[in-house]
Amino acid sequence: MTENELLGYACEQFLGKSVVEIKSVILQTLEGHLRAILGTLTVEQIYQDRDKFATLVREVAAPDVGRMGIEILSFTIKDVYDKVEYLSSLGKTQTAAVQRDADIGVAEAERDAGIREAECKKEMMDVKFLADTKMADSKRELEMQKAAFNQEVNTKKAEAQLAYELQAAKEQQKIRLEEIEIEVVQRKKQITIEEKEIDRTDKELIATVKRPAEAEAYKMQQLAEGQKTKKVLTAQAEAEKIRFIGEAEAASIEAVGKAEAEKMRMKAEAYQQYGDAAKTALVLEALPKIAAKVAAPLARTNEIVILSGEGNRVTGEVTRLLAELPVSVNALTGVDLTKMPLLQKMVTPQCQTAM
Repeated sequence: MTENELLGYACEQFLGKSVVEIKSVILQTLEGHLRAILGTLTVEQIYQDRDKFATLVREVAAPDVGRMGIEILSFTIKDVYDKVEYLSSLGKTQTAAVQRDADIGVAEAERDAGIREAECKKEMMDVKFLADTKMADSKRELEMQKAAFNQEVNTKKAEAQLAYELQAAKEQQKIRLEEIEIEVVQRKKQITIEEKEIDRTDKELIATVKRPAEAEAYKMQQLAEGQKTKKVLTAQAEAEKIRFIGEAEAASIEAVGKAEAEKMRMKAEAYQQYGDAAKTALVLEALPKIAAKVAAPLARTNEIVILSGEGNRVTGEVTRLLAELPVSVNALTGVDLTKMPLLQKMVTPQCQTAM
């Protein structure tokens, strides 16, 4: 035993002893209690009820053995025998009775067995018929249940397939939404990066292009304003120059006009004073100019051919031209040459010379 008190008892009883000695002490204790119990029982009780005998031994011996620190876990009686064969005789009587009872029991059992066999066969046939009927019903119900089960299974499979596809579609949709969110985040980051790049590019353009361009534009503006001021001042100087020249030319023209007017006035007074002689002088001054204008085309003519059937036709044409000359002069100058005898005398020899 493992209790401290009982372990103490065990140490007091068995400390210093060998295993053989410990076994001997326990065996003598159990033999003593066994003799005491045998004295209270009959031989038949001991022989027929060994379990009760073993139980009594455990109940009587356990307290004494326990006070030695030993616990009886199991106690069995292997055999019961005696030297005068009393127990064997009891066994023979019981054997004969048992044999007799056995024969009777066998006959009765065979009789009962035949009756029971017939009843069993009948019951077997009934049971077989019922079993066949039930089997057919069960088979029919089984087939119906199989069909129902197959239908239910197919329905469940279809539902499961649809649920799987639906769940897969939902998962795919979730994945797509996650991908879209990731793309949106990436796009936002890309936009942010692009905006920063645009800001950097703008600043770079401002630093490298705009500022120099503004400086160049300011420079060009200043140069343009300088050119403009220069041109304005030049134009003003040119205008002032032109104004002075115009004023000088106007004064010169005015002086020339006054001189021409004075000249014309003096000519007019001279013409009034001299009369026909002055007009004749004007005509004479104009005739060389008229002759030059008339002769200008003829100066570029190498040869003039006049086709006529008469020999004196050329003389007649020249005479006609000279005859029309006073009329042309009158139309141009208003001077009638036919009324100037002196001019007629001067013109007639010239015409004759020309002919």
